[in-house]
Amino acid sequence: MALNTAPDAPLPVGEVSRLIGGWIDRLGAVWVEGQITQLSRRPGAGVVFLTLRDPSYDISVSVTCFRQVFDEVADVVSEGARVVVLAKPEWYAPRGQLSLRATEIRPVGVGELLARLEQLKKSLAAEGLFAADRKKPLPFLPQLIGLVCGRASAAERDVLENARHRWPAVRFEVRNVPVQGVHAVPQVVQAVKELDALDGVDVIIVARGGGSVEDLLPFSDEQLVRAVSACRTPVVSAIGHEPDNPLLDYVADLRASTPTDAAKKVVPDVGEEYERVRQLRDRARRCVVAFVDREERGLAQALSRPSIQDPHRMIDERADHVAALLDRGRRTLGHLLDRADSELTHTHARVVALSPAATLKRGYAVLQRSDGHVVRDPEEVSADEVLRARVAEGEFSVRVDT
Repeated sequence: MALNTAPDAPLPVGEVSRLIGGWIDRLGAVWVEGQITQLSRRPGAGVVFLTLRDPSYDISVSVTCFRQVFDEVADVVSEGARVVVLAKPEWYAPRGQLSLRATEIRPVGVGELLARLEQLKKSLAAEGLFAADRKKPLPFLPQLIGLVCGRASAAERDVLENARHRWPAVRFEVRNVPVQGVHAVPQVVQAVKELDALDGVDVIIVARGGGSVEDLLPFSDEQLVRAVSACRTPVVSAIGHEPDNPLLDYVADLRASTPTDAAKKVVPDVGEEYERVRQLRDRARRCVVAFVDREERGLAQALSRPSIQDPHRMIDERADHVAALLDRGRRTLGHLLDRADSELTHTHARVVALSPAATLKRGYAVLQRSDGHVVRDPEEVSADEVLRARVAEGEFSVRVDT
């Protein structure tokens, strides 16, 4: 709608800005394509700020969206990525600034491919295919290694040469397959299954040199990921270079950054192992020598003790002590016996002195009636009673005379 203005009747800037805002508000949501040049995700903030740039016209526009909208593509979208945004134009009148309020963000080109891979990765991870407890340990010294790689490729040469340089006796069972293109996935899967079915294969290496995301896409195929997950033989992923991370890296039992790194991780170095054995042997020898030296010192200290140097000395000292105790015992027993003998002699003398026989020897006599009763009172006897008189030298009969 045209406005009637004149040099003497101009519109204020604020009015113009307000009118522009009204016209823009009547616009609906539009799909906009551009390249992200600036990205701001403040921790804890609920809004994400980014800038979309059109390289063809060198024009940029500010875009805001809620954090939930951006988090859906945050794993595959960063600065420099091309995206398609569903947004509604907004006009900030105080500053006269146009911006877009995004409600959906979709990556395009490689970004779209990475988004699909990220979704597949989350789905497989939810099934537990990438769990650490599913990883199988690699054998220390594999006798036969299965190798899946391109024919006459640098990856094959790197694995074979480095492995044989580290351990010349190692053997390989090689399966040459296409490593990119439409036939890559089925043939890689078939090769992995064939090597897994061989009883002599100790470990399987899937190797490929570097390449673009599209070139490495077969090694993120769900069919190959599930086939590797079902293997009973440990599988090593050696795809591309250090920054490359196909889904095979997550399901494999071991990830190697390069094919050369795979050879180093799977096959031990004979020189390093020999040096390790030498170090262990020297350490064992030092331990044994130290143990013998310690025991010899302990034995020398034991032999230096007086009880070991002169063992009879203790016996002699104890013998003298026993002899002294024995002599003391004899003397003590002799004194006890002498004292007991003296006491017995004195007691005997007292007994003899106090005995009736001693009294009789002094001229006394004991009168007894016929029943053996000792006469103590004259009233106890009668006239003409016969009594028995005991004297020191014998006895005789007497008659009572009244």
